Amino acid sequence: MLALRLLAVDPVGLGGITLRARSGPARDAFLAALKGYPRPARRLGPDIDDAALFGGLDLNATLAAGRMVRQAGLAAHDGPLILPMAERARPELAARLAAMMDSGTHAHPLIALDEAASEDEGAPSALTDRLAFALDLEGLSLADIAPLRSTLPGPLRLPRLGEDHIHRIAMLAEALGVPSPRAACLAMRAASAHAALEGRADVSDADIEIAATLVLAPRATCLPEMEEEAPPEVPEPPETPPESETEPEALPDQLPDQLPDDILIEAILARLPEDMLARIARGKARQAKGSGSGDKTTGKRRGRPLTPRKGRLGGAARLDLVATLRAAAPWQKARAAQRPDHAGLHIRPSDIHLRRYEERADRLLIFVVDASGSAAMTRLAEAKGAVELMLAAAYARRDHVALIGFRGTEAEVLLPPTRSLVRTKRELAALPGGGATPLAHGLRAAMELARAARAKGMTPTLALLTDGRANIALDGSPDRARAGEDAAEMGRAIAASGASALVVDMGARPETALETLASAMHAPYFVLPRADARRISEAVRSVMDG
Repeated sequence: MLALRLLAVDPVGLGGITLRARSGPARDAFLAALKGYPRPARRLGPDIDDAALFGGLDLNATLAAGRMVRQAGLAAHDGPLILPMAERARPELAARLAAMMDSGTHAHPLIALDEAASEDEGAPSALTDRLAFALDLEGLSLADIAPLRSTLPGPLRLPRLGEDHIHRIAMLAEALGVPSPRAACLAMRAASAHAALEGRADVSDADIEIAATLVLAPRATCLPEMEEEAPPEVPEPPETPPESETEPEALPDQLPDQLPDDILIEAILARLPEDMLARIARGKARQAKGSGSGDKTTGKRRGRPLTPRKGRLGGAARLDLVATLRAAAPWQKARAAQRPDHAGLHIRPSDIHLRRYEERADRLLIFVVDASGSAAMTRLAEAKGAVELMLAAAYARRDHVALIGFRGTEAEVLLPPTRSLVRTKRELAALPGGGATPLAHGLRAAMELARAARAKGMTPTLALLTDGRANIALDGSPDRARAGEDAAEMGRAIAASGASALVVDMGARPETALETLASAMHAPYFVLPRADARRISEAVRSVMDG
């Protein structure tokens, strides 16, 4: 509720709120509090077009009246705007809303409802970076929320921040690892808004503490390093001076008017929920990511509808009748004067708009498994379980899975790209094991398979499972040094091809050479000496979703 009140004080400077919550009584109670604004809230559809957002030609009214009639867009609305399903908002819509907020011409806050089912998804960063507050109501019921007052203040005159206040907010943003400098600017506006809300002419430490808690803390990526104080040395008691020379103790009004920085940081951390502190401490602060789908392509026949564009009819192109009529409507009177003999609509080639669709490519996960050595059976069993777990989710996510095994002096594609769970289990039942480690051969086979998949419109990701002890070079010779060089060269080639990858170290101890190979592949490096199938599957999914 405090975030809503601050937003009412400075709707332009603070932007809005990202509300992470599923539909339920808790979210309904929060949205009901928006009725305290002077103007009612309006909802934006995730597929809203430019005409509905910024205004434009009203086609139905224009055709009925015989003259051009314009409609006002939602951007001119001076009440709150609610964006449901913000995690599904297209980048084009996020860019338009971001440009609207950057212009400073709007007088309404934006409430982005993030209904993502997992931490890997979220609203576009172009929006969340411009919305001051991020609230999370997940797991809360109506009984957990205090009664929300519906009265909200109007815009107020904001006090200016001094240089010391600006310095302290910047210091707090750096200490909490906040990556965007825009967050510090939003925190400054929030501190000024809180001071105005409390009726103060100057910004105080309490205002900075509130602003940092609401704006900076949800964006924190690390815990600040607090210097441990050394135990104070016990000084020798000084000689007691005469009473006339004794300095009086400091009175309350003589205390410093600013809290020390470490005390201010501790006060902010004390306001954070325990689960957020745990996520930050583990280095897993939530970041908005994509939906984890494959690469986007623009098609003409199927997929998610996009904004129509001008073009020429022909081939597989499909006419967008409404957009074409909207483009031609303003010119009907002028064209009718030029062609009085033509009684119908005047449509010219420049009016033609074509339909466009956004398609997502299928994803291909290529497991590259080291099947050599005495521990091969263990690694293959783990790989089998990971492949089966990924295939179980492939039906819903449209993922393909392939399997490459390398041992002896060669690599073999044991399982071509497939989504068939039955076929996969049958092919995985009798994988061979033992022999030398031709790591470079496995990487080359994976790169060739990835190139073939990309040529078919798929998005490949490589998952390398090995202990890193390469001992067979590309020419088949048992040369450990040459084998390492060949593997590094293939890793750089994979990175140059643009395929995403990850490296899973399955050895009993971390292998330095394998970490160097992961760096050459521009791939994350996981040390999982006792990994089971589920942990491998989770690691792979984190890379593919990123």
